[in-house]
Formats: sequence, C-alpha cells, structure tokens
Amino acid sequence: MTWLAWALLSAFFAALTAILAKIGVAGVDANLATAVRTSVVVAFTWLLAGITRQPNSFQLFSAKTWLFLGLSGIATGLSWLCYFHALQVGPASRVAPIDKLSVVLVILFAALFLGEGLTWGKGVGGLLIVAGAIAIALD
Repeated sequence: MTWLAWALLSAFFAALTAILAKIGVAGVDANLATAVRTSVVVAFTWLLAGITRQPNSFQLFSAKTWLFLGLSGIATGLSWLCYFHALQVGPASRVAPIDKLSVVLVILFAALFLGEGLTWGKGVGGLLIVAGAIAIALD
C-alpha cells in the first residue's frame, strides 16, 4: 500500500478512536482511562509485531533510536492524557479538530528540525486547517 492509503486508514481509525474514547471516558478518571487504552495499544502492537515480523526485524536498536522512540512515547502519552481530559469535558466534534492542529505544528517542526521544505501548498493548507479548527471550535 502507498503512504496515502496508510494515512487515510490512520485518519479513519483516529476518527473512530475519538468517538469510542468519548463514550469510554464518560464518568471515569481520564488518567486511568488513558492507562487502560495505552495498555490495550501496547498489547495489540506487540501482538502485531510478533505475528507480522520479518526475518531480522528484532535487531538491536542504536542509542539514538532508543532515545527518540522513548521521547516519542513520552510525547504520545502526554498527548493522549491531554486528549482524554479534553474529551471528558468537551464535545468530540470540537476536541478532535483542535487536536488536529498538530498537523500545522508538524509542518512547522518538519521545516525547522528535519529540513523539509515549507511550500506554498503546505502554507495554504496549514492556514486552512487553522481556520477550520477555529471555525469548528467557535461553532
């Protein structure tokens, strides 16, 4: 599959995640709900990694790989904690678009830290995402 197909599937499952999480977080501690969700993600991901692994796929990681995957994991955990708290107190139809402002931040961070080009298309697209998120949040 292409990167676009994988990205579209990611968007579909992210949307499903927001709806399921909004229902699941109702009336429970958001931190505990995040811990349960994270535990399921960990178990499911290890199961998939074991079932679909390629030969030599469990090679040793470099220290740099461990560092950045670890930092990414911490950032993911913090994002999920904040997301679940937002879902608990706000409507999913408003929380999710604000959460997707991360797309704009990825465009900026990729330009600053990864040397990816900041094009007119990315600039206009990023501004439209910001405008859309603001319009939905103020609705």
